[in-house]
Amino acid sequence: MALQDMPRYLVGRNLLTGPVDHRQVEEVLLRDGWTPCGAGDWAIALRSPDGAAAARISPFDPTGPYSAALYVRAAHTRRVPVLLAHRRLTGGGDLQVLEWLAPVPDDEAIAFHEALAEPRPDLAELAAIVHDVHALARRELPWCGPLDRNPTNVMRAADGRLVVLDLFYADGPHLYGTAGSDPDRVAALIPEAERRFMTEIPLATSGPWEPASRESMRAALAAADARRAGGG
Repeated sequence: MALQDMPRYLVGRNLLTGPVDHRQVEEVLLRDGWTPCGAGDWAIALRSPDGAAAARISPFDPTGPYSAALYVRAAHTRRVPVLLAHRRLTGGGDLQVLEWLAPVPDDEAIAFHEALAEPRPDLAELAAIVHDVHALARRELPWCGPLDRNPTNVMRAADGRLVVLDLFYADGPHLYGTAGSDPDRVAALIPEAERRFMTEIPLATSGPWEPASRESMRAALAAADARRAGGG
């Protein structure tokens, strides 16, 4: 979506064009009247002043571009959220602005996931696109996980249709476990510019993450980067 086509509350704030990180995006949106409406392990969410959109802000999300690609490629199926804007943030973060969605009961969400996995005829095209984008992510990303069938990833749009989102994710336990045990491997596979804020994900579901553990991981990765820079 072009900048001039964005909702009025995003225009002129340089969120889609200038270099900004997750903290700056959150600060600007809060100042413009967006309100917190949720948090998960990888991202927080803010709701727009008019209630029509939500911003998903992640400090570190390697799979963000693949989710955005799915929403664009599968838009015509009307079984994915309307993507109003997407951009990568400084340090490996990710911003997605989506239409506002509401949760659905678990049984309804599970039934949708099952129908997508079969796939049911009316979901066959979506399933094929999901498979293609996920296969690309698995080829290109270290530590890309399997499809996320969490019931919370099925939601209802304002017009009543069910949509699926956040199907792709980094295998956090494996990735962060490797960062703790073999930081040189992480440093070799993910450039520093794409993981600068990897210790700042919210972990609202799996946490808390003790500050000392975060600092230890940051220090280990910084040392690994220094070794790479020095050829050691």
